[in-house]
Amino acid sequence: MTIYSTLLGGNFEKLHPKLQHRYTLPIDQTFYAEGHMQQIQTGSKLLLPLYLFASKLNFLFPESGENIPFTVANCCRINQNDEAEVSWERSFFFPESVRKFNAKMTIDLEKQLVKDYLGDVPLFYSDLLFKVTKEGFLMITSGTQKVVVGNKVLKIPNIFRGRVVVLEGYDEAKDVYTIHVSIYNSLIGRIMTYAGEFTESGR
Repeated sequence: MTIYSTLLGGNFEKLHPKLQHRYTLPIDQTFYAEGHMQQIQTGSKLLLPLYLFASKLNFLFPESGENIPFTVANCCRINQNDEAEVSWERSFFFPESVRKFNAKMTIDLEKQLVKDYLGDVPLFYSDLLFKVTKEGFLMITSGTQKVVVGNKVLKIPNIFRGRVVVLEGYDEAKDVYTIHVSIYNSLIGRIMTYAGEFTESGR
């Protein structure tokens, strides 16, 4: 068992069997997949400085587009704190650039949540709550978010939070995984949304 099956407990078995396979993630074995995003949309031009800064950390990025090829790789390893940690490496192949959206996740069993450190330099942190839907899909929503500055951890006020909703499923008719992600803010609206399909593959 790795972090997601440990966190979800008995509910893990309520996931669609393909999602159970995807999220079992044995130690040091990589789940690799490729597909396309039917649509990627970013937000207001006022957010361009944030996008440009975050893109240097392999987090957010400024491009939007349709039918964008992408890959995802997940691997669970034991980190320096002796915790099971899952790396997320997502690459989006735009016509003129390749953008990444990376993260590392561990779990807090006491609080029953996932700790998500965003980007290759973990300046941004978010609590994530995992839930299995009645259809056997995985729904992920965000909670508390923080900025890490040196040895200081600063909580982001709720009004400035990027509220995240992720729904990952499996389409049996098409034999593909499906993904829908929405990141929005109550003041400025959409920060980023994307929706697509993918299949497991070997590198």
